[in-house]
Amino acid sequence: MVDPLLIDLPDSIDTERLRLRPPRTGDGALHYAAVAESLPELRRFLGALPWVAAEPSPEVSELYCRNAQANFLARKDLPFLLFEKSTGQLVGATGLHRIAWDTPKAEVGYWVRTSRSGCGFIREAVTAMTEYAFQQLRAARVELVTDEANLASRKVAERCQFELEGILRQDRRATDGSLANTCIYARLPPVR
Repeated sequence: MVDPLLIDLPDSIDTERLRLRPPRTGDGALHYAAVAESLPELRRFLGALPWVAAEPSPEVSELYCRNAQANFLARKDLPFLLFEKSTGQLVGATGLHRIAWDTPKAEVGYWVRTSRSGCGFIREAVTAMTEYAFQQLRAARVELVTDEANLASRKVAERCQFELEGILRQDRRATDGSLANTCIYARLPPVR
């Protein structure tokens, strides 16, 4: 196995409408504005996004961006911000998380800015991240994990050709304290 630090990864991805790039120093204000606008929607599925439990602030967002930049360089986590090419607006985030380099496999995660929800940006970003995982990481598997009640996220998984492999029953606590189920979706690399 090659040491992940020796893998040269492109630090940006262009799709038809988006530029994806890792967060960096100075992105905190943009990140904060998108998170603050989207907080009620993000907190609906707190079990999947525990980081949104804390109150956002420009400083917390800047700290996140700097840590994300360091984690990308260290290959501990591969986060990306989503910028709409036509406007330059930060419309969400995606990334490859919980990377198991020895397999290799990763979990694709994402969120969209509330005012840009329903535009297809997340489908576009998840497709790009999945291809990035297969091409750059030589991933044998990409997972997409979501709350069973998060129907929008489940639609993203299906539209991006992930297969539902199973439902973990009573796997986590919902925001109201009840037990919630978790859906595990996955994609394998295309046969070459």
